[in-house]
Amino acid sequence: MVSVPVFNLNGERIGEVKLPSIFDMEVRPDTIRRTYLSQLTARIQPQGRDPLAGLRTSAESWGAGHGVARVPRVKGRGYPAASRAARAVMTVGGAKTTAPRSWKVIWERVNKKERRLAILSAIAATGRIDLVKARHRVDLDHVPLVVTDDLEGISKTSELYSLLLKLGLKDELDRTKRRFKKIRAGRGKMRGRVRQRARGPLIIYLNEGSPVARAARNIPGVDVVALRNLSVIHLAPGGVPGRLTLWTEGALRSLEEVMGIA
Repeated sequence: MVSVPVFNLNGERIGEVKLPSIFDMEVRPDTIRRTYLSQLTARIQPQGRDPLAGLRTSAESWGAGHGVARVPRVKGRGYPAASRAARAVMTVGGAKTTAPRSWKVIWERVNKKERRLAILSAIAATGRIDLVKARHRVDLDHVPLVVTDDLEGISKTSELYSLLLKLGLKDELDRTKRRFKKIRAGRGKMRGRVRQRARGPLIIYLNEGSPVARAARNIPGVDVVALRNLSVIHLAPGGVPGRLTLWTEGALRSLEEVMGIA
């Protein structure tokens, strides 16, 4: 088994810890990608359109011989809507050509064993320095990073940010900050997606409810997750394995037990 150094809150190396056998597994990008899409589509709320939208009108085509287009027109005369084109897809307030259907199947399901393999494979990918460097701007000799359990007690954003700088993640934090400041181009700004988030370090801790979860939420790109809630969504954003992870020592030691391997 490979050993990695353990750091304290001052960024000083104080010991070593052996990586669990999960980090020796083969990385399966195909399984990770498939499971990521499954978990991503499971979040989507089915939505559709009223089948009669744009069709609640008396509009009917006049036919040929009137010197006007043969689109359906509202019946009647003497009021503003009379003779106005309706119902057709190119008219104002008309039907939609390919409206979303609420019964469309959008959830890509995967088997339980396949999903479990994907999680273990994504964890193993976080220990491959070549995959991590392909995703992140870091100059490290080893991954993952391991910090003492005192990390869970950090309650201030400034303290956590200072620790990440001491661990040599300044370039990575600058990258995620620059990306967060950029305004998205296009229609997404009108739909609540003003900024695109770059994915930076992932902090994995053991005990749910630790204050570090609140301390990290204001650092762009940094995500925090309890070990029992760990998923492919966290480990491989976009379905691409090799995310930079920062483990607490307790979470790393409990990994095999939580994953049911011990």
